[in-house]
Amino acid sequence: MKKVRLIIVVLVCSTSMAYAQNKQVRTGNKLYQEKKYKEAAAAYQQALKKNPAFTPGMFNLGNALYQQKNFDASRQVMTNTAKQAKDKTIKADANYNIGNTYMNEQKWQEAANAYKAALRNNPQDEAAKYNLSYALAMMKKEQSGDGKNNKQENKDQQDKNDQNKNDQNKEHQEQKNKDESQNEENSKEQQQSEGKEEQKDQKDQRSQSQPSKLSKEQAEQLLNALAQEEKRLHDKKEKGKAVKVKVEKDW
Repeated sequence: MKKVRLIIVVLVCSTSMAYAQNKQVRTGNKLYQEKKYKEAAAAYQQALKKNPAFTPGMFNLGNALYQQKNFDASRQVMTNTAKQAKDKTIKADANYNIGNTYMNEQKWQEAANAYKAALRNNPQDEAAKYNLSYALAMMKKEQSGDGKNNKQENKDQQDKNDQNKNDQNKEHQEQKNKDESQNEENSKEQQQSEGKEEQKDQKDQRSQSQPSKLSKEQAEQLLNALAQEEKRLHDKKEKGKAVKVKVEKDW
């Protein structure tokens, strides 16, 4: 497919010495040729402040805005240029460039209308004829369904991508929940294990502190010893309580 023709810079015409001597426009043209489109646009705007009806300056400003991909602003300037210009060549070129702005935005119907307007002012413009044919072909393609199918395919692909992303997020969340559940279960089992170990240690400690069981013979000996000791203490206590009794003499 042949590429869409780029905007052609229209230099200031020499039909008027006033135009040719406009310093700001000449400066803008120089900057444009150096591809300094932002600076060129500023220079053209300064020139238009001095003479708003200067259509070549307007046309060049539209070109500078187009090169910055500011298609809305470029289209507005070119529309004003086409309305005010008396020269059919400028009218044709302005409409041609309007068509180019629409082509960049894939607005085929609007582009076709602009190229038709260009051809009404310059029927010999081969580039306008070609671009018009291209715009009409793209319109027909969309109307036949190919364009709609492409849009639908893009939408389906986007939906598929969104679904895949949602599925990945869901899987990630499920895995995260599973990991958290597993960690919680492991922690619970560890706590239970630690509790059992603690209970075992306490049981072992109690077992170690408890005396060993006595045999029947040892128990009887211990009871006898305790009984004897208790009797001894009782006798000692009673002895301590005894007092001397005064005995009357029998003279």
